[in-house]
Amino acid sequence: MKVRVITTGGTIDKVYFDATSDYEVGEPTVPHVFREAAVAMEYELESLFRKDSLEINEGDRRRIREACERSPEARILITHGTDTMAETAEFLTGIPGKTIVLTGALAPARFRVTDAIFNLGLALGAVQSKGEGVFVAMNGTVFEAGQVRKNREQGRFESADV
Repeated sequence: MKVRVITTGGTIDKVYFDATSDYEVGEPTVPHVFREAAVAMEYELESLFRKDSLEINEGDRRRIREACERSPEARILITHGTDTMAETAEFLTGIPGKTIVLTGALAPARFRVTDAIFNLGLALGAVQSKGEGVFVAMNGTVFEAGQVRKNREQGRFESADV
């Protein structure tokens, strides 16, 4: 089984610059995390853009959807910023024959204390085991698209019916 990994930016890939005391979206961290975790499965990395999710617009969501539709792989893992991840997941629903899992992080993967590695592992397991559809893998839970929201006050994702 081969998985397509599409990166779009977000906190998971952010880098801190001391000189400017600012964060910027850097290179995708997925290859580094997978290498350190000894992930042996075959995957294809496609970096679409490097944006904070608050900057992602409908045109960007169309690009993500088109990348999923043209992907020869049926299983797709997408790294995405957390602020608009739920909206993008919902935008991707209805693509036949694909299992799509979005994940991200509340702290950059390069930080010593981060949820990025855990979330990537959860997403990699979900993309291999879930059936056709679109899912968000965050905070130890796999949610169906359209049934998840980010709780900014609690710093976690939860069911939209809460």
